Amino acid sequence: MTATDPSQMRPRRFTADGPLRGRIRVPGDKSISHRALMLSALAVGESRISGLLEGEDVLATAAAMRAMGAQAERIGASNDSGGEWLVYGVGVGSLLQPQAALDMGNSGTSTRLLMGLVASHPITAMFTGDASLSKRPMQRVIDPLSLMGADFTASPGSTLPLMLRGASPAVPITYRLPVASAQVKSAVLLAGLNTPGITTIIEPVPTRDHSERMLQGFGAELTIDINADGTRIIRIRGEAELRPQRMEVPGDPSSAAFFIVAALLVPGSELTIANVGLNSTRAGLIAVLRQMGGDIAEVNPRQVGGEPVADLLVRHSALTGIAVDPAVAPSMIDEFPALFVAAALAKGRTVTTGLDELRVKESDRLAVMATALTAAGARVSEQEDGLTIEGTGGDPLPGGGPIATHLDHRIAMSMAIAGLASRNGVEVDDTRPIATSFPTFESLLDGLSQ
Repeated sequence: MTATDPSQMRPRRFTADGPLRGRIRVPGDKSISHRALMLSALAVGESRISGLLEGEDVLATAAAMRAMGAQAERIGASNDSGGEWLVYGVGVGSLLQPQAALDMGNSGTSTRLLMGLVASHPITAMFTGDASLSKRPMQRVIDPLSLMGADFTASPGSTLPLMLRGASPAVPITYRLPVASAQVKSAVLLAGLNTPGITTIIEPVPTRDHSERMLQGFGAELTIDINADGTRIIRIRGEAELRPQRMEVPGDPSSAAFFIVAALLVPGSELTIANVGLNSTRAGLIAVLRQMGGDIAEVNPRQVGGEPVADLLVRHSALTGIAVDPAVAPSMIDEFPALFVAAALAKGRTVTTGLDELRVKESDRLAVMATALTAAGARVSEQEDGLTIEGTGGDPLPGGGPIATHLDHRIAMSMAIAGLASRNGVEVDDTRPIATSFPTFESLLDGLSQ
């Protein structure tokens, strides 16, 4: 997928077709799906994963693990709740030299986490990606992995294509995260799996903890201590022996976010979203939307594979603008584009700050969403680290477009939801990137809007 071939783009105008009612199930959590494949590939024996997200990003991870010696195949037919996969792992320390470049497509998560895995193995790997991923900086992962002994040759700006030569043996480090990043934390922990001794992460601001939960579930010796100021000290003992697992991947809260916002904004909507993961390090959007007046109820709360899960019942609500506490940003960093749409229809002003991270996602999500919402008729001003949005008080946006999505799946889906809350619809310039994380998005949306 490139940004320079308009003939291949798939534009679509999204319009309001009445209330959203019914029950849906979103695909499996993308963050958990990536990690489930990687750790299953490092366990010795057969792991079985149900509900795996089968978007392009996760399939890129599966292909990379196969390229390094693991077997990873879907069994049976895929369904609304995702695929069922069998993975035969090779064991920690036993990854094989890939025979070709590892093509990560659009997946920053795959790239950064796999860099961690490879960094402590005696192999060399070339990482490549699409036009969007190739613009994203990798220095924040290169820095700690270099301290562990890995060697990197990156493109200008520390971007892909990138050659990584792993260290054998790698050196255990104590690393204080300079920015809140679950990907950097996870990369170092994964490198620590095959590093003699104890690798330590100091995390001043908590980020999503899927890696820690899953590493413990697979049998890694990992401990977490929390200081009085909330700083987390995470230690992992290397040369681990991971045990194969049977896992069920809960529904992705980042995918559910678009339908939550849509149901809150479209009058008359009452929507149940089944089996949504509600890990506290990922549920910031729900808390913020409730603070704005959103009616979001948790039904049948339960535990699935060590992760909290519930069905969400969402009803149309009159939202009020707020100043969003920047401390919640790590727990909803991928959901801000959807929140910006909700803010555009709230009563009063919504202010967001502390969102520098959004400028180095698949696109500069602050600049792109400011431009996109303005084109749809919203009142938005852009600051260096956030957006200020003056809401309509519930009145539909005028609509407009075509919206430039810059190959960013979350921009495309967010503006699709904006189209449902508009008078004349919103045209998205290219819906193809949606397949990277949510291949069934349009069909689910169409089924609810009939």
